[in-house]
Amino acid sequence: MIAPQHLQQALSQLLGDARLSAETLPGTDLKLWLIDADNMDRAFSPEETRRILEEPPYWCFCWASGLALARWLAEKPDWVVGKRVLDFGTGSGVAAIAAAKAGAAEVVACDLDPLALEACRANAELNGVTLSYSADFFREQDRFDLIIVADVLYDRANLPLLDHFLTRGRQALVADSRVRDFQHPLYTRLAVLDACTWPDLAEPAEFRNVSLYHAIR
Repeated sequence: MIAPQHLQQALSQLLGDARLSAETLPGTDLKLWLIDADNMDRAFSPEETRRILEEPPYWCFCWASGLALARWLAEKPDWVVGKRVLDFGTGSGVAAIAAAKAGAAEVVACDLDPLALEACRANAELNGVTLSYSADFFREQDRFDLIIVADVLYDRANLPLLDHFLTRGRQALVADSRVRDFQHPLYTRLAVLDACTWPDLAEPAEFRNVSLYHAIR
């Protein structure tokens, strides 16, 4: 299977020898275009490191929280069946695709990064689902039944977003492995899930524990 040319070119500009491959995610029937694991087995040059830090290719990994949330929705489709869903900070689109496959009436994949939205389009096609796309959460209307979020709270400066999610949706479902102890009067922890980033980055064990929070306004 040949990777989408525009995504392959974007990745090659960061890491000249890196290749995208269609990978089936562990514990799911979902496939994503992800960076080939073999590309992670070498040391990066200082220039490559600089480029990665300046323009992180979040979209070519399936991060642990996104994988955990996708599995949760597959196992508990009642969260999304017949509902209007927005996936905030969609990245590769894994949670958005899982929501669509679980029976959501509409799924909007939202991300500031144009490449992430391109990756979502390619990954949606790979999985045979239809998504809508948005580059600006704050231009969306307050019309969603559920806002889903994964791997966005890695920086505590993003915690105010917890309030903003409920300005566009009646409920929010937030998965995160980096900030697991936030206190918010509207959010309740539902579960702690196990998952790892794919391809596996050999992250510390603590980052395999994904907290799942729910809020309703």
